Order: sequence, then C-alpha cells, then structure tokens
Amino acid sequence: MSEPVYSRTRPCRVAEVPRWDLETDVAVVGFGAAGACAALEAVRSGARVALIEATSGSGGTSALSGGEMYVGGSGGTPQQRAAGFQDHTEDLYRYLLMAGGPDADAAKVRLYADNSLSHFEWMQAQGLVYKNSFIPQRIVEPFTDDCLIWSGSEEAWPFVEQAKPCPRGHTPQWMGLGGGRYLMDRLAERVAESAIDVRYDTRAVALIAEESGRVQGLVLRRDGQDSFLRASRGVVLCAGGFVMNQELMRQHAPQLMRANMPIGTVDDGSGILLGQSVGGHAIHMDQGFVTLPWYPPEQLIKGIFINARGQRFINEDCYHGRVAQHALQQAGDRFWLLLDHEIFAEPEFGQFAKITIGATGDSWQEVERELDLPEGALVSTVELYNRHAARGQDPLFRKAAKWLRPLTQGPFVALDCRIDHAAWFSFTLGGLDTLPTGEVLDASRRPIAGLYAAGRTACGLPRWGAGYSSGMSLADASFFGREAGRRAATV
Repeated sequence: MSEPVYSRTRPCRVAEVPRWDLETDVAVVGFGAAGACAALEAVRSGARVALIEATSGSGGTSALSGGEMYVGGSGGTPQQRAAGFQDHTEDLYRYLLMAGGPDADAAKVRLYADNSLSHFEWMQAQGLVYKNSFIPQRIVEPFTDDCLIWSGSEEAWPFVEQAKPCPRGHTPQWMGLGGGRYLMDRLAERVAESAIDVRYDTRAVALIAEESGRVQGLVLRRDGQDSFLRASRGVVLCAGGFVMNQELMRQHAPQLMRANMPIGTVDDGSGILLGQSVGGHAIHMDQGFVTLPWYPPEQLIKGIFINARGQRFINEDCYHGRVAQHALQQAGDRFWLLLDHEIFAEPEFGQFAKITIGATGDSWQEVERELDLPEGALVSTVELYNRHAARGQDPLFRKAAKWLRPLTQGPFVALDCRIDHAAWFSFTLGGLDTLPTGEVLDASRRPIAGLYAAGRTACGLPRWGAGYSSGMSLADASFFGREAGRRAATV
C-alpha cells in the first residue's frame, strides 16, 4: 500500500490520522511577529501551545523590517506628546479607514484604534525600548536609534482632509537600519521564558479536520518524516504572505510582479493555502505594498514624478509607497523624478535602490530630448506645474503648499526610476478573510471552527496598496496575532 500524500490544498480527515504523535490546545504556525504574539497570548490565557516554524530560527519577514509600528490614538504615545502632538483616537480611526481603501474593515480599524496605545504599552512590556525622540524630516527609516517619524500620507491629500495629521511611525531604540531583528529577538525571549513548545525546521503540510469542517490539528513534516499534531482548541495560521510564490503571484497579483525585489523569507502562501483547503476565503489577493525609496533628503519631495508620456500622476508629498503604487498603474516601465539645481541631491538610499541620473540639461527641452520623450510632453508638464507652483497651488494633484516651488533653476536633472532599472521592493497584503478575533471565514463569512489567522496570512488593517503606511504590518500582525491567540485559547 502506498504512503498517503499530504497536501496544503486538501485537508487530512481525522479518520485518516494513523496516530496522534503530539497533543496541545493551540497550535500556531509561523514564528514571526504574529505567531509570537499569538503564542504568548494563548499560553498566558492558560492554554498549552505548540509553535511551529519552518526555518531554523525565529523572525520571519518581521525580522527583515525596520521594526516600525504604526501606533497612536488615546491622546498620543509618550513620544507623540513629547513632540507636541495630541493624537485623537478618531483621527487615527479615520486615517486607518481611508488607508484600508474601498473595502476597509471598519470593525478591525475600530478595535485597533481604540486599543492601539495599550497595545504599544504591551509591546514595551515584552522588553522593547522606544527612545523619546522625534525626527521631523521626512525619511523612510531612521539610521539612528530615534523613534517617532512621519511614516505615511498623514499630511497629504486626500488623507489630510479627513484626519488631523500626526506622526505615528514608532521605531524601537536600535542604532541603524533593521530594527525588526531587535523586535523579534525580544519577542523570542518572552517565548523562550514561557511554556510554549517551539518546533523549528518543521513544516505544516496539511490541516487535519473533521468531516464537519472543524479543524483539529496539523500534519507536520520534519526531516522527511510526517507526524500528527492534535490541537484541541484550534490552529492559528501566521505563516506570512505569498510574494515568494510565483504561481500564486501570477494568478492573483500579476501587476505586483512588475516590482523586482520581493521582501520575504518563506512567504510562499502556505498559510493561505492551508486555510483555503478547509474553505477559508482569501480576499484582496491582488493588493500589495511596493516602494522605491527615493527620499530622503526630503527636499526631493519638491520635485515631480513623470511617466513614460512625460505626465505627472501623483502628489509627490504622499507616502513613498503610495507614489510607487500609482507608478505601477501607469503604462510603461519608465519613470523619472524631475529636479532643478536648487533642490537636486542624490537620494540617501539611491545606491541601495539603484536610482541614478537619467538625464541632465541646461533647459527642460534638453532633458526632454535626452529622455527621448515626444516633443513638448515633459516641457508642457513642467510649465503647467511651475505656473501653479509659483502661486502655491497644485490644482491637478493637490500637493501641499510647503512642497511647492517652480523648477526653474538650471541645470536640470531627471533621476532614473525605471522599473527595469531601479530596485522596487514589494510584499503582498491579501490573505484569508478573518473576524477581528482572528477566526477565519468562508465565502459566506461564516467562521470555520478551530481555525484562526493573523499577520500577512490574513487580510488585516493594510489591504490596499495605495493606502499603506510604514509600520502597519507589524502593528496589525502583533495586535491581531494577540487577538487570535487569546480567542483560540479561550473559545
């Protein structure tokens, strides 16, 4: 008799389980921020917890991040208040609702906005330290150990019309880039201190479910051997997104594949596929984060982006990821940032992002010819922009007045931001549809008994690429990971 073949796309039925090798109350798949927080809340709620990780250590994609969390509300964090900001919960709520896009999950946004500050305090209680400092200049990520930054489109149209601007990016006290590793190390320390049974180098290859659909456990594989884990209260899927799965990307997010630098570790969609195998419904699978880090220095925001037709397409004072998201929606792969002598500077991430000078000239006509654009295309765009910028206006895209100035001081420069030339970074935002409690829903939005999800395996607060802000993924993953772990342990 041939050995059974287990698959992420088909559940193993309880009747097919030859034996139970392991037993626990809650099984968590994935040891990134979502999985760590889910496991910690579950064990602290009195459950026995097994934490399953495919690699040889903790971290996941969370450890590749800057460690930044998008938090605020309730009057503001200590860092916000010290910098002179009062962050009202309703402003945070309205901003996150806009950032979530046309299908924002109002229930999740409401829960997070009301509890964001207390969640930030919980993260600090896990050992994370945040310096009481603020960087007012627009940056992507601190090179220093400073904390508070503008990390989204809070001051830009259209968000500024509905929510009072406030900086909400909180980076832990970590010198240089890469604070995500520091954040994950602190969470991993708390996991190590607990009674959580951590199993590395172990993959979840199938869910185990009753004929009724209730999830009862996992088929695990390590060193080529299968084992069977019973999870009497539930399974929490926190296995990341699917940016590393080319088949799923082609199927769901072909536009996102234009970005050439995927951010992930084992983000192969395994958690999403496991959820779908028992009827879990995946939503917004076409959405993702994409960016080209073209500032700092912030003076570059005073330039203008043009596409292959020589036309502007965005207000450049919004979040860098929103600019890149709109760029992906343009025809062609050619994009340039136009600057004059007065504001020209090389982007601080320029070498990293492969942003180079694409053309120079003593007039915009020379730049236009060097870029091989149709005669008058670039020139007319700049002339229109300059005419209104001189009056502090941008009627086409509503760029804020403080970033407006005519580009009239030669020589002139076009920074080359072509998709096939520069480094465009991306990860996915779509995933399993869940309640705020983490319960996975089917296509009729009915909970699947015993199954939960969080992080990029689920579709959480960030679900619209054009609304993403730095820090939303870690905030979403850690907060709703906690919700899922607590719910699974106590239901």
